[in-house]
Formats: sequence, structure tokens, C-alpha cells
Amino acid sequence: MAATGSSAHKGGLQAEPTDSINEVQGGRRFVLWLLALLVRTWGRTLRFEADEETLRRLTKSDEPAAIVLWHNRLFLSAEIFRRYRTKRRVYGLVSASKDGAWLAAFYRMVGIFPVRGSTSNFGREAGRALIEKMREGHDVGITPDGPRGPMYVVEPGVLVVTRRNHAPMVLLGAEFHGAKRLASWDRFYVPWPFTRITMRCTILPSKNADDGNVGSDEVRAALLAINPDQPDA
Repeated sequence: MAATGSSAHKGGLQAEPTDSINEVQGGRRFVLWLLALLVRTWGRTLRFEADEETLRRLTKSDEPAAIVLWHNRLFLSAEIFRRYRTKRRVYGLVSASKDGAWLAAFYRMVGIFPVRGSTSNFGREAGRALIEKMREGHDVGITPDGPRGPMYVVEPGVLVVTRRNHAPMVLLGAEFHGAKRLASWDRFYVPWPFTRITMRCTILPSKNADDGNVGSDEVRAALLAINPDQPDA
């Protein structure tokens, strides 16, 4: 998933050069394959619930969209895309660093297509790559408060891709009826196997009715409204 950091600024910064992109090889790929198999199997045990209107929004595929969810709901992303976004590939921005190499390889194994570049600054070249993927007819995945937070804060850089393509944002909401919250910066949710997940979805256009740009505060408010937090488990 694409992520913006707290240092997104006017004009953006350069993405990391292609020749610095790291890849996972050898036995490490086998370890990742086992992990991806576990996550895929785990995801299939989850009992997703969605009312008729939510289902219509989740499966809307008449045009490429930015699929937006909070970083602490990322565990669900591959299964959400597998169940509801079946007509388009989903691309996500992943760092070109060594840590990013693990995530990129893992994404491929669970059905998400990585775009390698600068995640902490949402660099100009990396943003351009996501814009091009949307113009090719694909969805892009975005975690607006990732990769380092603050939690539940939408950085302005996250809106560049949708504005350039005049594309809608499909905001995902998930309410967990049984999950462990990790002691990470985002209090990451790991749902128990076979637990029930209530899905919610809001679609925001890139512009308001008065033709003004949708702002980060509007996106944040809409995401908070469809993502109720549960007490720590």
C-alpha cells in the first residue's frame, strides 16, 4: 500500500533511484512464502459482513480508484482485495530499501503489486509511478497515516494521486469483533481466526460539489466515521 510520512512537502522529494532497489532472494523468499501462505489461509477464515450498499461500494469497478484504509487495518487488505476488488490489480508503494524488499516480495505473494520508491516522503517519482498505474486502469492502495504515523492523521501528499487522475477514493472501514492489538505506533489489529469483521465503505470524489479539492481533514473524518476502535484485547 502507498503510504505518506510526516515529511511530505511542496513539490515532493525524489524517489530512491532504481539501482538502489533491494530484492529478497534465496531461502528468505521461502520463509516469506510460508508467511504469505499463513496470512492467505488466515484471511480466508475471517467472516466478512457487509450490507447491500457497502457491498456495492466495495465492488465498484467502473473506473480506477484509490483504495484507502488506516495502517492498522493492513492485515485485512489482501483478503479485501481478493474478495471485493476482483476486476482490477491493486498497486501499492513500497520502499526501495532492504526492509521494503521483504514487504514487496510479500505483497506479490498475497496478490498485491508493489511499486518501489520513497514511502516516507511520497517522492515525486514514486507518486508519478502510482499515477501512471491508475492511468493504465489499475487501482492503487494507500495507507494515509503510514508508514510511521502519527496514527489516524492523513498527510496531504496522499491526495496527489487522486487529484492528478480525478479519481475517486474508496475508503475502507473495518470493525473487529475479536482481535489482538499490537504495541506498535498504530496499535495494529490482528484479528483472531474465524472472527467476524463488519465492513463499511465510503466513496469520496477527488473534488467537492463546488469543484474544490477534497482535503485531508475530510478524508480523515470519513475514515474515522467508518472505523470504530475496539478496546485493547
